[in-house]
Amino acid sequence: MTITYYLALSVILFALGAVGVLVRRNAIVIFMSLELMFNAANLVFVAYAAYYQLINSQLFVFFVMTVAAAEVAVGLALMVAIFRTKHSIDVDQMSALKG
Repeated sequence: MTITYYLALSVILFALGAVGVLVRRNAIVIFMSLELMFNAANLVFVAYAAYYQLINSQLFVFFVMTVAAAEVAVGLALMVAIFRTKHSIDVDQMSALKG
């Protein structure tokens, strides 16, 4: 398998994630789309690491996954707090939090 297949799959996954972020209104679906975009970027790093026989890219993927896990934990905690006060996690209603 050539690297082109991995890059094409990564572009498709990233595009699906970008469409999910731009079109959807549910905050959980937006976070899932962001994670899809992170995983698409990770796929590119791993593909290039395998192609060029580099360990640095795989180490970078580990750090991206760690940051993404922390982002999910903080994001879900914020969504739970917002749901408790607003009884909805619709993104349009969250604009009322501007103060």
